[in-house]
Amino acid sequence: MPASSCKLPWGNGTKSVSSVILIANGISFAVMTALFTCIGSVADYSSVGRWLLLILTVICWGAQFGNIALTSPHKWVAAMALYMISFTAYSATLVLYAALFPRIARNTPRARELKEKYQSGELTSKEYELETGLEKSHISNIHINVGYVVVLLLNLCVLMPLANNPKAKNYIFILMNVYWLMTGMWWFIFQQPRPGSDLPKGENYLTIGWKQIWVAVKSYRRLPYTFLYLISTFMLADGSNTTISLVSICQNNQFQLSFLQTTYLGLSQALTSTLSAYGSWYIQKHYKISAKKMFAVTNVVSMILASWGMVGIWTTKMGFHNVWEFWAYNVIFGLLQAPSFAFSQTMMGELTPPGFDNMFFGLFGLSNRASSMIGPNVVQAIIDRTHNNWHGFTFPFALCTIASLILWFGVDVQQGRRDAIKFSNEERKVSAAAARGDSEKNI
Repeated sequence: MPASSCKLPWGNGTKSVSSVILIANGISFAVMTALFTCIGSVADYSSVGRWLLLILTVICWGAQFGNIALTSPHKWVAAMALYMISFTAYSATLVLYAALFPRIARNTPRARELKEKYQSGELTSKEYELETGLEKSHISNIHINVGYVVVLLLNLCVLMPLANNPKAKNYIFILMNVYWLMTGMWWFIFQQPRPGSDLPKGENYLTIGWKQIWVAVKSYRRLPYTFLYLISTFMLADGSNTTISLVSICQNNQFQLSFLQTTYLGLSQALTSTLSAYGSWYIQKHYKISAKKMFAVTNVVSMILASWGMVGIWTTKMGFHNVWEFWAYNVIFGLLQAPSFAFSQTMMGELTPPGFDNMFFGLFGLSNRASSMIGPNVVQAIIDRTHNNWHGFTFPFALCTIASLILWFGVDVQQGRRDAIKFSNEERKVSAAAARGDSEKNI
């Protein structure tokens, strides 16, 4: 039976597999929203961030190992639950890792050298901002791509000799989780203590996150470009993630959920994304291109991919109906779309007030991942009404287009960086005065 015609029991009726996948994604992103708002700011205090990262990683490891027990189709409910748990926990770990990025970027040997040159007058303010932006882009770009290739090659080591074994996917879950465990545990063993400030008197860890978010939201007048950027990434992430989900659904229908074929396609994307990471960094460094301009290019690609899916509404000759299109999509995505997260993270690092990294990267995680609770739910409703996956591409296309226009014409990164530094300095003075028992009027 073709994958596209499969139905699952849902309430008093049935739903297509496509709709159920989108619902699972929507629920996961909704949970992420609650999670990021609670833990994002909390991680800035004491050593909470360190322990949160460990706990969430262990939860993800446990859910991944739980997939080993999924050996028959009737366990699809358990599969859906384990998917949502692991997806949510994994996304939360990414936010906490990303929050370490600004601190690392500010303290590399190159960053310290640039700061010394700026303070001695060797670099102008404009040159210093450009060079520090390039250093942040360098760190962002050269990150997960090589690991992605290694993981897929390990998959092939199991899939190729066991292609006809019904438990091949279960063996892959074991291999991949052991790989992650063996490579990931060393961070928790050897990381150096980097505690944040103490929790303010009279506050507790359960409510401080919400209060800090309220403080951050109230500061939108002082950080207009930071919040405009968060709004644009909220829409862009929703559009891009929903497009990826739709293409994956169409791809699985085309290849009848073949894990081996999906691995081959993923490997083509991984190899091209690795090439793209180094290539885009070289181009940016050689031509001194800002992260905003590089990010804008990837945004245009997001719009093109969604619009290509829309073409499939009217014809089956193109628009993700043919095998060659999925090969082309994975190559193009790897070359031109994969660097988008690196550049978006770089821009967030530029617009984040120093010392408030987890607070604002929590909001960034909310806009970058949890925003996608909207798109999947809207699109699954469109698919249920039209009984056509390709109609779903209209919504993410609109989101990506609007977000790209806001980002390009509304966000001034240079001024936003100055506003962020000013905000940080002012808040530190307020905190120091509060610690002395002074009122804000005496600052």
